[in-house]
Amino acid sequence: MKKIGNGLSCSSKSDAEGELVYIESINDVIDIFDEAEEKICLVNDAGTRILGPIFSDLKGVLCTTGGAGSHLATVSREFEIPCIMNLKVETKELAKLNGKRAKISTDKENKGSLFLIN
Repeated sequence: MKKIGNGLSCSSKSDAEGELVYIESINDVIDIFDEAEEKICLVNDAGTRILGPIFSDLKGVLCTTGGAGSHLATVSREFEIPCIMNLKVETKELAKLNGKRAKISTDKENKGSLFLIN
């Protein structure tokens, strides 16, 4: 495994593994609507509004902005879905992460990490 990002763990303290999907618009959600299970979705902003139709199927949620009080973090806690907010990722080309196997890992100090699985 290779660590590629750090952020604030804002939800369940469990780890999650799944396929990364970079979501930029509702059209991206429509594309994976019937295949959302086992996905870890990565968004830049406004994640709850975009991810709403598939939220309960997701393995995890990542957002490059926001904090523990963000709506996305709150909804993730309610659904007990691992969530990392304010994620700082090594790459600026987030779309290149599509389809990669990943793991969200959290610790007791509200820190979250994103790993790529080989």
